[in-house]
Amino acid sequence: MTQRLHLVFGGELVNPSDNVFKNVADLHIVGIFPDYATAYNAWKTEAQRTVDNAHMRYFIAHLHRLRDEETPASPTEELG
Repeated sequence: MTQRLHLVFGGELVNPSDNVFKNVADLHIVGIFPDYATAYNAWKTEAQRTVDNAHMRYFIAHLHRLRDEETPASPTEELG
């Protein structure tokens, strides 16, 4: 069975229209999750908790795409 790990993390951005963190040392690592649905729920909880701060952003990183060197990488869209 293939594991599809996902990392949920976030932090304060320099500018809400860019994806540049103000201080990488202050990133909030929510956790690593075994599937996208669980990661999405964690992401949504953190995003809603910080909704009043326009500079806070949370992301889901697909760790399984980094581990599987045999599978061609899928394109990643840049946000913004």
